[in-house]
Amino acid sequence: MICFNVPPFTGKEMEYIRQAVENQKICGDGPYTKLCNEWIEDRTGTAKALLTTSCTHALEMAALLSDIKEGDEVIMPSYTFVSTADAFVLRGARIVFVDIRPDTMNIDEKKIRAAITEKTKGIVVVHYAGVGCEMDEIMAIAKEYNLFVVEDAAQAIMAEYKGKALGTFGEFGCFSFHETKNYSMGEGGALLIRDEKYVEAAEIIREKGTDRSKYWRGQIDKYTWQDYGSSYLPSDMNAAYLWAQLELADEINEKRLSIWNRYDEALRPLEKKGILELPVVPDYCKHNAHMYYIKAKDLEERTALIEFLKENGIVAPFHYVPLHSSPAGKKFGRFYGEDEFTTKESERLLRLPMYHTLLDEQVEYVIGKVKEFYGV
Repeated sequence: MICFNVPPFTGKEMEYIRQAVENQKICGDGPYTKLCNEWIEDRTGTAKALLTTSCTHALEMAALLSDIKEGDEVIMPSYTFVSTADAFVLRGARIVFVDIRPDTMNIDEKKIRAAITEKTKGIVVVHYAGVGCEMDEIMAIAKEYNLFVVEDAAQAIMAEYKGKALGTFGEFGCFSFHETKNYSMGEGGALLIRDEKYVEAAEIIREKGTDRSKYWRGQIDKYTWQDYGSSYLPSDMNAAYLWAQLELADEINEKRLSIWNRYDEALRPLEKKGILELPVVPDYCKHNAHMYYIKAKDLEERTALIEFLKENGIVAPFHYVPLHSSPAGKKFGRFYGEDEFTTKESERLLRLPMYHTLLDEQVEYVIGKVKEFYGV
């Protein structure tokens, strides 16, 4: 069986976890947490990075820091994971879904402006498959209407838009280190903060509403309850697991890119024949090979292809069911304009196995079975 995903493991994870235990500092903000935060800051150029228990919690922190209130509207794509919306719904926001582009599967920047009302507070973008949204235009719209921008960059670590790291354009960026991501700590994430003016508030929210971070730095002699917050910081043992991969981030990235490129090279002839469609990466975007997807003709063909691959020992799942079609999506939001591509494209897409330890012969086997299904 060729799995869709195998969680990343480099070999040093257990050693670092043991060291974290021996340091007798296994709660949050230990030595490995600091190493991971510094790595993210160095690699992205963000003013501050704070490791979190999940990307969901990073998004929740972003919603809190954005001062979302009951009745505010937040614009985002419907083609995303539930956490993108949940974080803002929890603060009382109404979600305004807009259509996606069929090429990148990202929010259609041309549809955002018309969806803005006097209640609109912000825009949340999702960099699908590690390919950047059109951030120049989106940031210009946000500036014109005085809106905040949050980047759900769960899939986008090590990816760039016009030479700048994804997750660093908006006020806040959110990474995921879930087991399905390029680098993992099991469950985990990170909040990226563009402007230092938000750092103190973010530390308070992350530390259960206290100024404990200042206490640990020796800036105050005791810590107290300052504001609302929760426990958003992960165990240092989780950070130790992640650090073993961040040390080898470039090596992992290069291997994933080589797999992505092999899929692309082998399957492009099928696209040229009009048999299927493949990912689009604009020239000014640098992706991170988070996933390689293909698009079948329609839902019926995709279902048959998934079943054929399964019968041949290959797990190739589809992805999101558009949020606006779900019970909660209908309850907490609305779709602005026409759903021209969101549902149609979501019903065609399936993801091929992708992880950095995927063997060359396994990649060739997957390619061969896709071609066999289409009779080429």
